[in-house]
Amino acid sequence: MQTKQVSAILNPPAPHMVGDGFRVHNFFPSGYKLNMSPFYMLDYNAKIEFSARNEPRGVGVHPHRGFETVTIAYHGAVAHHDSAGNSGIIYPGDVQWMTAAKGILHKEYHEENFSKKGGLFQMVQLWINLPAKDKMSSPKYQGVKRNELQKFELPNHTGLIEVIAGNYKNVKGSVSTFTPIEMYNARLNNGAKVNFSFPESFNTGFVIIEGSVKVNGAETAKTDQFIHFKNEGEIIEIEALEDSVILILSGEPINEPIVSYGPFLMNTQQEIKEALADYNEGKFGYLE
Repeated sequence: MQTKQVSAILNPPAPHMVGDGFRVHNFFPSGYKLNMSPFYMLDYNAKIEFSARNEPRGVGVHPHRGFETVTIAYHGAVAHHDSAGNSGIIYPGDVQWMTAAKGILHKEYHEENFSKKGGLFQMVQLWINLPAKDKMSSPKYQGVKRNELQKFELPNHTGLIEVIAGNYKNVKGSVSTFTPIEMYNARLNNGAKVNFSFPESFNTGFVIIEGSVKVNGAETAKTDQFIHFKNEGEIIEIEALEDSVILILSGEPINEPIVSYGPFLMNTQQEIKEALADYNEGKFGYLE
């Protein structure tokens, strides 16, 4: 098997606020023009200290259609409510996977106790596109606590791979997906070496959440950088140069047209018009 070569090691783009609770670097689609389908958007909230306050910061009620939102916590705590009746709080290491599909309203904000104390905050949010045949399926919600994630222990206590979705060395991820997606948190101790194997056609990128790593014995990537890989070869070798956490993303591309408008991700302009009409008619449900 051939090595999957690095396409680019990218610094985080300038940050912007989403609501008043998330200070994010958008790696794609606006920060860099990367081919990462089925991953449509990656907002990375690098570490930031939030001061204490009684009124939780966050993002108010807003709609989505046509895709899934995935939020992974590394520091801090986020609460979620949606119009399908789902709610949850994610703490460091937890994952929240919301399928908006035919339409949902939701809001996300700092969990009340975290807000009152303030502190270190670090999160990732992804938008994952759905194929046309699934865009109008029913909304659903998958909340997974860190201790519920399936794990692969690396030899000699050098670290572990938390399998969120997909399959790593026969350890199957905790989340169900509509298209083939591999998503792991690799938690590596200093000096650990680990190999990943993804099909050549899969779009692949790694976020360095913590620490620094050597990729394929050559290039170095450090905290807050994004490693984008070429669609050539299959094997990636990572060596941790210090204790490190890496978010691993790889997925089979959805080769369909995309028309995006704000919080909607559809295949045609007509479907965007229908989404707006349905939203205005209250078909996405109700949420205060």
